[in-house]
Amino acid sequence: MNKEILRSILRNINSIAIVGASPSPERDSYKVMKFLIKNGYEVFPVNPNEADNEILGKKCFSCIKEIKQKIDMVDIFRAKEFVMDITLDSIGLGVQVIWTQEGIVDEKSSDIAKNAGIIFVMNECPMKIL
Repeated sequence: MNKEILRSILRNINSIAIVGASPSPERDSYKVMKFLIKNGYEVFPVNPNEADNEILGKKCFSCIKEIKQKIDMVDIFRAKEFVMDITLDSIGLGVQVIWTQEGIVDEKSSDIAKNAGIIFVMNECPMKIL
């Protein structure tokens, strides 16, 4: 997808679950989460190792299924072997967009999401798009 299509996707969402969120300022997930909050998105950090703690002032969840608010997009900072389970959970929650970070490509998950009517963006960073 070209950058303008990606920008359009990001302009049309409000809430984002960051799966693999880290409390460490050196980690990319932390930097992206901080950037998305600064740009007005409602962000839900997801990391089972940080459940019930806060990252950037936001309560951390152990999995996306615990989030009770509507989630428009799931941004995945996990290795490829975790993407399918996260995709299936995301489909069950009715998200609009699943986004995998740079270096994460999973064609099978992409096909399943697209067949469920979900936009699947791979190998991109929203911080570099906005």
